[in-house]
Formats: sequence, structure tokens, C-alpha cells
Amino acid sequence: MLNRLEMLRIFCTAAETGSFKGAAAKLGTSPQAVTRAIQELEALQGELLFHRNTRGIRITAFGEQLASRARAGVQHIDALFARDNAPSDADLQGVVSLTAPNAFGRHHLMPILTGIAKTHPQISFNLRFNDQRLDVVDEKIDIGLRMGFIRDNRFVVRPVAKMPFCFVAAPELLARCGAPKSIEDLDRFPLSTMHDRTTGRLWPWFFRDGQQMTPQRPAFVCDDAEAECSALLAGIAIGQVPGFMAAPHIASGRLVEILQRFAPEPWDLYIYRPQRTPTPARIRLVFDALTEALSTDHFHEDKARWRDWT
Repeated sequence: MLNRLEMLRIFCTAAETGSFKGAAAKLGTSPQAVTRAIQELEALQGELLFHRNTRGIRITAFGEQLASRARAGVQHIDALFARDNAPSDADLQGVVSLTAPNAFGRHHLMPILTGIAKTHPQISFNLRFNDQRLDVVDEKIDIGLRMGFIRDNRFVVRPVAKMPFCFVAAPELLARCGAPKSIEDLDRFPLSTMHDRTTGRLWPWFFRDGQQMTPQRPAFVCDDAEAECSALLAGIAIGQVPGFMAAPHIASGRLVEILQRFAPEPWDLYIYRPQRTPTPARIRLVFDALTEALSTDHFHEDKARWRDWT
């Protein structure tokens, strides 16, 4: 159970934003945590604080009265602990541990972290680039980046961009074998895929409308995205790779995008961190800097900008 001050703080934020999701974003927590706090406070008060329906929430008359009384008290208590100045050098000193997929980490995360390190030399980084999803709690990871889905209320999660996936092949392979016209046609071609070390299985290919296909007789299998990309550039196989890896090679003509009408919907790129209280200032700084930088990167399907990624 949360302490009563924290429940009131969450309640006042929800009343101010008019949304549990908005309150969660403002407080750096999950909508589920906000819902639980409101439910606990309602149980303590013995009154309903918000009307809920599929369209959203609406504060009750009792809730409005409680919010008006509680807001001043919460602000007064917060003022007792408020800092007059920005975080000091001592606040920002220490190690920040991060994890991200190998290729994405090297090509997109490293330039951002390099900039942070130059501005804040007192922050040091411990990087775990890995295409397998690490247990960030057990591994003591402070910040993670992943593509796909994260449904875990232990984490503060921010979707920062959309990541397209492309079917690509080298021009020499297409000249030798032709180009597939459909998903069913792929069985006639040499294909590549990734090996998932977590499950021991091959990663499937993903298509529009949720379709999947696992190559039955792949011509190339590995567990490293950059090694797979090298094989595609050499004309060994056709592959499906993230847009950020394919884009510069498509722009230069070394790879050709195929089966575009079957491409899946872009995946979300997430940044996340464990819900720890309090969160050190150095971790908040790096988390916010990465969120801002990645939210403005060119992870979309605008072919006219692909040359900007190189």
C-alpha cells in the first residue's frame, strides 16, 4: 500500500490532468499504478472519486471537494523538500547502466551517449548491447531500449519512435534468382533469419495484417543483426531487417527493397527504466536526454529522408 501523501499526490495530479494516463506520464509511473492508488484512496475515503467509462474519467463532486482541500496540503509538503537549484555535480556523479540491441546501440545510441558524456564527464556508462532481452532488474540495468512490446508495470515506459522493417536483397541476387512476387513465393528463394538464443528457435518473418512465416530451409542463420546484413549485401540471401539498418544501403543501391506491399506495420521503439523511488538525478538526466533525442530521429518510412540517416 502507498503512503497517504503519495496517494494524495497521485489523486491531485489525476484531477488536474483529467486522465489516469496523463497523471502517469506527468509523475513518471504507469497508468496501472495510478489506478491502484486511486482505488486505495477511494477505499480509505469510502467514496467514489472518479466516474470511469470507456471514454475516460470524470471527477465526482466528492472528488472535487477533496482535491481542493488536498492540493494545498500536498504543495506545502512538497515545498519543504523542494530544491532551490538544479542538480549539483555531486547529484549527477556515478554510473548509468544501459542495454539496447547491438546494431541499434552502436549506430544510434552511442552518438547520443557520447554527447552526454562530453557535457557531463562525471557520469560514466556501463553498456550491455545485446539482441536478447536482459532481465534489467536482476542485471541492475538503469535504462533499456527495445523494439516491440513491453507490458510490465515494474517499468516506466516511453514509446519514442516507430521502427519500420524492410524486405531487402542485393541487386546481384535479384539478377540471379529474380524477385519474389508474394509471401508464398519466398520458399523458392534463399532466405536469411536470426537465431533467438533465448528460445533456441529461429525468428519468424513478419508481414502486414499480423502474418508470420519462419523460413524452413534458410540459406543463412546467425544471431547478430550486422552479420546478417553483411550476408544480404554479399548476395547470399534475401532478408528482413530494421529500417535503420537497411536505409543507407537502399539509398546507395547496394540493397533493393522488395515486397513493399507486404511490409508489417512499424514496431514501437521504447525506452524504459525500472520504477525505483527515488530515481537518481543522473538516471533521470540520461533517460530524458535519450527520450528527446530518439523522438526526433528519422525512424520512419519517408524514403526521401533515408539519405539523412547515413
